[in-house]
Amino acid sequence: MQYQNPALKIASSYVNKYPKFLLLFITFLIAYLLFNGRTNPKFHLFVVSLGLLGTFLTGILFVYGFTAAPATAIFLILAQSQNIYLASFIGGFGALIGDLFIFSFIRHSFKDEVKKLSREKIIVYAKHKTPSFLKRYLLPVVAGFIIASPLPDEIGVTMIAASKSISAKLFSVMCYVLNTAGIFVILVIGGSM
Repeated sequence: MQYQNPALKIASSYVNKYPKFLLLFITFLIAYLLFNGRTNPKFHLFVVSLGLLGTFLTGILFVYGFTAAPATAIFLILAQSQNIYLASFIGGFGALIGDLFIFSFIRHSFKDEVKKLSREKIIVYAKHKTPSFLKRYLLPVVAGFIIASPLPDEIGVTMIAASKSISAKLFSVMCYVLNTAGIFVILVIGGSM
């Protein structure tokens, strides 16, 4: 009979059950290590040396679930060496590029599954029970909050992409404004540290 530590057995079962949450936790750990200047001052110098190109690339990373936390940490670092207004606009443009990729992927690649999902009993029931003003205004507000925050944009973009009433042009304007505002807040926080 092989003896195994009970704590390792429990940890192993959670790792097997929730591998994506483990990866997400690891990205938070990486973000902490990136932001903590005492841990890696060479990385800080490298990020600052990239200038506005680094800000643009960080904006692209800001929208994806597994890179949102490290991107937020990088924005906090960049805030100490860049003009936060210019960095917000450039980072917002990078985030828009990332969101447009998600939007077109969801809207075109998932079209058949979104259609199937919309016919599921629970979805049909929820559509009929939800007042029309809530469907019209609440969905974009919740999606907008998710897009503006460091939360993964995939969720908010999927909510908007599933809605046929929002055009790609309106989506682009919304995403740019919301991501720019969210990045600006992060930069302000980073600049005050």
